[in-house]
Amino acid sequence: MSTFEFLLQGLASAAQPINLLYALIGVTLGTAVGVLPGIGPALTVALLLPVTYRLDPTGSLIMFAGIYYGGMYGGSTTSILLNTPGESSSIVTALEGNKMARAGRGGPALATAAIGSFVAGLIATMALAFIAPYIVKLALVFGPREYFALMVLAFVTVSSAFGDSTLRGLTSLFIGLAFSVVGIDQLTGQNRLSFGIPDLLDGIEVTTMAVAMFAIGETLFIAAQGNKGPETVEAVKGSVWMSAQDWARSWKAWLRGTVIGFPIGAMPAGGAEIGTFLSYAAEKRLSKHPEEFGNGAIEGVAGPEAANNASAAGTLVPLLTLGLPTSATAAIMLAGFQQYGLQPGPLLFVTNPQLVWGLIASLLIANLMLLVLNLPLVGLWVKLLTIPKPWLYAGILLFATLGTIGANPSVFELGMLLTFGFLGYVMRVLGYPIAPVVVGLILGPLAEQQLRRALAISQGDVTTLVQSPIAAVLLILAALAFIIPLILRIRGRGEVLSQMAASED
Repeated sequence: MSTFEFLLQGLASAAQPINLLYALIGVTLGTAVGVLPGIGPALTVALLLPVTYRLDPTGSLIMFAGIYYGGMYGGSTTSILLNTPGESSSIVTALEGNKMARAGRGGPALATAAIGSFVAGLIATMALAFIAPYIVKLALVFGPREYFALMVLAFVTVSSAFGDSTLRGLTSLFIGLAFSVVGIDQLTGQNRLSFGIPDLLDGIEVTTMAVAMFAIGETLFIAAQGNKGPETVEAVKGSVWMSAQDWARSWKAWLRGTVIGFPIGAMPAGGAEIGTFLSYAAEKRLSKHPEEFGNGAIEGVAGPEAANNASAAGTLVPLLTLGLPTSATAAIMLAGFQQYGLQPGPLLFVTNPQLVWGLIASLLIANLMLLVLNLPLVGLWVKLLTIPKPWLYAGILLFATLGTIGANPSVFELGMLLTFGFLGYVMRVLGYPIAPVVVGLILGPLAEQQLRRALAISQGDVTTLVQSPIAAVLLILAALAFIIPLILRIRGRGEVLSQMAASED
């Protein structure tokens, strides 16, 4: 079957009433959490993992993807009206968007952000649909050594891309790998690091770890910051629609942002914020009105927001085809797949094509829903900012605890939840990224299994790991993954920092 036929089947699956409901719930929740500063899509997906444990896998994953897209959309609202990015990927939007809002042009800023996100999401999702099958064909020839090399690439990716220090990323990764060996060895049947506790024989629950590290750990960290003083929301004055000149200055920026953001999302480059930095730098260089940058240039909103949303679809390319997460939200979605006994990768396209293509097609529907939801309901999203923070964070902690108890009613599991939550809080305080811990726990057993299989086939010859051309290329990419994020961060953030310094002067 052709990609068009698979996509049409996926649309038929995604258009079922129950899946449309899941998509609507996802994009609504995603937009809401994107608006709230500090509460991102990764935390929300982690929070819902135990709640959706007994739901339909296709619908739940469609909802998670909707949360991801919605979170990318919603972050622009607070960046523009409050000068407080709801997501790290919306930092650049605040530079020009808030200046436009202060000048009475908050409406056009919100409009170009929403339409740019829609255009980028539409193009990037179609690119995902047409690129994924080719990567799957390549991945189907993988053997144990190729899969092990792929796992090494995944480990290096999360270590170098998350956080500002590769060493801290590696430390977090090895914490996750240490947790992954707890329980019964899959090949020998021996107990490992269970310390005589029966509850640990099955290993550490990925869902419990994800909820604890993201929902509880991050919420404790944010709540511990305290109030930072009153925040002033800029009112949306005049029309929320764009003038002909705004359209003329925005459409090229939308396309350029899409071209920049999609591949950056698929690379081990540190997440969507890198694409937004590079898009902003490109728009400033190419703009016919460079003097407006720092004072409210609409291209400085259009390009980064398009790059932001395109990167979300780009992230799903390695996740669905190779099981390789390149963002924190992708890591939690990987845990969501495993919650239902599914392993993202080339075999998933063969064994469960309805789920995969239904998920991809649902992104097109979610994109349209988000465009309809964002502009007319902007007043509602702004009102979310009035929720008292103590109520918000207390509610998240309560919801996370009740969800975990509902999925696994065990006192020991509750103790693990609180222990890992405190660990996540301490790691955040000390500046260690938490996504590598979850990725290490998820991919650690797979990497160990493939390594032992490869060594068994070669009778212990370690050199066989690099004798395969595909494995050798993946290991070279792993080495480059240490370097690429550093270069992109220096180039992209250097441009933004200089712009911020200029705007302060």
